[in-house]
Amino acid sequence: MQPFVPSDQNLREFSLRAVLIGLVMAVVLGSANAYLGLKAGMTIAATYPAAVIGMALIKLMKGTILEENMARTVGSIGESVAAGAIFTVPAFVISGIWPKFFTAGNYVTSSLIMFAGGVLGIMFVALLRRVMVEDAELPYPESVAAAEIHKAGARGGSGTKFLFGAMGIGAAVQALVQISVFASTWEKFAAFKTTTINLVGTWKAKVAGGMLLSSPGISPAYMGVGYIIGPKLGALNFSGGIIAWGLLVPIITYFLAPGVLPEGAPEGDWIALSYSVWKFIVRPIAIGGMLVGAGFTLFKMRKSLATGLTRSVSDVKKAAAGDHVVDRVNKDLPFTYVLGGIGFAAAVTFLVTWKIFHVGGLVSFVAALVMVILGFFFAAISGYLVGIMGSSNNPISGLTLTALVVTALVMVMLGVKGQEGVAAVLGVAAIVCVSAAVAGEMLQDLKAGHILGGTPWRMEMGDILGVALASVVLFIPLMVLHEGDITAQGTKRIAELTAQQVQTVTAPDGKTYTLDQVKQLPADQKKAVLSLDAGFGSKQLAAPQAGLMALLSRGIVEGKMAWPLIIVGMMMGLAFILMQVKSPMLVSVGMYLPLETTFAIFLGGLIKGAVEMFGAKRGLNEAQKVRVENNGVLLAAGLIAGEALVGLLFASFAFFEVKYKIFANPGMFWISLLILAGIAIYLVKVPLDNAGEADEPAPPSANF
Repeated sequence: MQPFVPSDQNLREFSLRAVLIGLVMAVVLGSANAYLGLKAGMTIAATYPAAVIGMALIKLMKGTILEENMARTVGSIGESVAAGAIFTVPAFVISGIWPKFFTAGNYVTSSLIMFAGGVLGIMFVALLRRVMVEDAELPYPESVAAAEIHKAGARGGSGTKFLFGAMGIGAAVQALVQISVFASTWEKFAAFKTTTINLVGTWKAKVAGGMLLSSPGISPAYMGVGYIIGPKLGALNFSGGIIAWGLLVPIITYFLAPGVLPEGAPEGDWIALSYSVWKFIVRPIAIGGMLVGAGFTLFKMRKSLATGLTRSVSDVKKAAAGDHVVDRVNKDLPFTYVLGGIGFAAAVTFLVTWKIFHVGGLVSFVAALVMVILGFFFAAISGYLVGIMGSSNNPISGLTLTALVVTALVMVMLGVKGQEGVAAVLGVAAIVCVSAAVAGEMLQDLKAGHILGGTPWRMEMGDILGVALASVVLFIPLMVLHEGDITAQGTKRIAELTAQQVQTVTAPDGKTYTLDQVKQLPADQKKAVLSLDAGFGSKQLAAPQAGLMALLSRGIVEGKMAWPLIIVGMMMGLAFILMQVKSPMLVSVGMYLPLETTFAIFLGGLIKGAVEMFGAKRGLNEAQKVRVENNGVLLAAGLIAGEALVGLLFASFAFFEVKYKIFANPGMFWISLLILAGIAIYLVKVPLDNAGEADEPAPPSANF
């Protein structure tokens, strides 16, 4: 494939303005995603907002498309650092390792963890880049979409109208969802009849249950992703959702419900039970499946990975000998730099576990070794998943849970116990989490850069700067959210006590404080004295992934891990391999993701299949098929970018406590169905209506 900017053409790329714009976006987009992740346990992929914002600002300055590529690359990395941080750093508070969050030591520890993980991810990507971005089996849907945004901006003309028209539609739909004009989801629990069955001999069990039915998510972005990856991969992912919600959740609920819910329980209780079964039983099974799928994926890639690593070393040797010049578009960071970066991350892990978490030197050395091995393992897997589905659907929390389980087992085998053991497990898992998140995002950006003609080593250097800034800054929004929530809830509680004419309060440790004294206490101490449900892990800042990390780390270190579920998932993953399922990992990921997500992606894939079917019926020639493909990718990219930009806008509204919802309990779900139908018609009709004449020459294909 010929890059948009050829290798022998040197445009301005690593400029001060491009890097500065990227750094500002890294902080802003990272902070917004930290808020979303703590509140809802999800983040928004920053690639498209960074691409559109960077393109607009660089164009105002008469910059080049490679400067736009650099700004997007640096700007989007903050989101991946934030994802790694919110999934793990709050776990130190929830588990009780850090009774006070905001201290100089905790700030340094958190920043070191984020920076070490980010550097590790970038270094492994520098090793894996060539083999991963050139793999024809990996479509990299979001990378293609991001590249099309830049190319459409550079070309102008008709491509731009498709892109920005779809952006407007995606933005409008997301805005309507956010302000709650209509119901954006539909759920219905279809109950089974209560029956009595014979289990063993004369022992009988009264069982009842049902199936939770759900609509696809009203998400133009997910439909756009599904359109890009196509019907086959979309169906494979959705099959995992069917296994989870059509088989496992109903059958477990069927036997569990009689001992949990009273007869005649309301529908809301059944729905809550179904989600609990999925979260605490099915998801661990999916993690077991992902463990086996991850190993199988690496096994299938073994020759390509070995070839890529060998080629990297060979290129370095040839370049040092002066008899080989690597093309600009294929030049990564020097191999010695890569080894130095990996060594730096290992040294940070060793020092953090030894000096800060106070485990022994041997244990710290093993922890650093485990971190490097898992870091490479999950960097490759994260890149593979991004290549298949995009970073929006990369199950970083699932990968981190796997890393945490492995690390905890190693710590237990080494005899580590108590707070120190839990802290060491969380520290290693946090570094691996950030590494996997950064690796996935970096590979996505490098693929987009590969399409556009960017220089890999410059993009990698830019991301190191972005990771460094995000690592030292992101602790601040975490602190503001945590302590701000405690302060708000504390003020509310003190007002209630004052109205009740209560003068003093007794803390759990037996000490007595006046209300004036409580007002002066630091946030975390105020939380303890007033027994507040506030801060990380509270209703307001649930931080679900971090809470699960804290629970698992303590459970394993204290010998209370639900291993049967993990093993069941591993057996399931092995069965998928024996059945020759194309991607056991993708099926397990579908089990792990919410059904509305996989459903919406599947719907987008079906729409792409419909476009291909109608194109074949019309007898389109190859040139027309290419135009249909290009136009469809532009539309899908626009839907993704529009929703992402508006999602971040409303995230900022929430951060500043701007009220924007119109209805507390919106209805009219039929409007959502009309919107889904409208988007489907739009994605089918517009590309086919603009297929062009049969005798027109074919444009460059967007199907990379």
